Amino acid sequence: MRMHRAVLASGAVAAAGLLLAACGGSASTDGSAEQAGGEQAGSGEPVVVYSGRSEELVAPLFAEFTAETGTPVEVRYGDTAEMAAQIIEEGDASPADLYYGQDAGALGALDSAGMCGPLPEAIAEVVPSAYRSADGTWTGVTGRARVIAYDSSALTADQVPGSVLELTDPMWRGEVAIAPTNGSFQAFVTAMRVALGDDVTREWLQGLIDNDVRLYEKNGLIRDAVDAGEVQLGLINHYYWYEKAAEVGEDAMNVQVSFAEPGDPGALVNVSGACIITGSDNQAGADELLTWLLSDTAQHWFVDTTYEYPLIAGVDGPAGVPALADVQGPDIPLAELEDLPGTLQMLQDVGLT
Repeated sequence: MRMHRAVLASGAVAAAGLLLAACGGSASTDGSAEQAGGEQAGSGEPVVVYSGRSEELVAPLFAEFTAETGTPVEVRYGDTAEMAAQIIEEGDASPADLYYGQDAGALGALDSAGMCGPLPEAIAEVVPSAYRSADGTWTGVTGRARVIAYDSSALTADQVPGSVLELTDPMWRGEVAIAPTNGSFQAFVTAMRVALGDDVTREWLQGLIDNDVRLYEKNGLIRDAVDAGEVQLGLINHYYWYEKAAEVGEDAMNVQVSFAEPGDPGALVNVSGACIITGSDNQAGADELLTWLLSDTAQHWFVDTTYEYPLIAGVDGPAGVPALADVQGPDIPLAELEDLPGTLQMLQDVGLT
């Protein structure tokens, strides 16, 4: 199995160990949106956020919240799985008020560990039930669909596999890219386990390895590799393509995207989401921030900035992106993606992390 780019395997193994053994790590870095709030910042008790979403992406959003509300935000950034595991390991001593991760699996793992407290009634039912926990302990903030990126200079749209299960076909040897240490890929694998079972999923992962799958660190690197002709196919989230298309123009890109056939794990619609940590020292601030993330202001920001799907009524999705209702992934509740530790262990067992 070729390693096309350096993959942070050690980070993924550490994350697996954290979740499986509740043994915290120190890979995360600290950041803060507090200073960006101008004179208003510091007017209230800071909200401490453990964020699995990158500083580059969400720091401007937190800064906007502080500027608008006067409530400062202190953020610890890191891998989604690592941040969830850190909270679990810290337990009641965790300084976190809010966890904000990039997939439902990590939220489910936190919830199963008893670290997600009940959401206020005003927050709990804002998002459609398909995109939040059934027991009102975590909620989606934005939606993201899995897609198959393909090189349109080598393939026509009808040549792209309709199912991710076809990617182990020998015709795609060395031409498929995945990001096994990325939280979105891990959540997708968890969905496959729920929908098709562990045996089928393990066999599929091994089939990818046997078919000389190419490993990358991030979705964006996969998109760029497909665009450059390094591989013909890659598994990414939809918004990575739409962000690039908005930047350079669709006609300037070889890479295009295809949505898998209805019901296929490759068409999974996952969420970025958040929960308020049990025993938070600043429950009011966490409530305020999460309420704001589900406001028109923040939801429009995501649509305009990241091309993710909004999850509240009255906010239209990104222009040119298929409507969320038209993207039909596997018929499984996102709350069932909670066994992230099992997925991390499976990926480690087959040698993908």
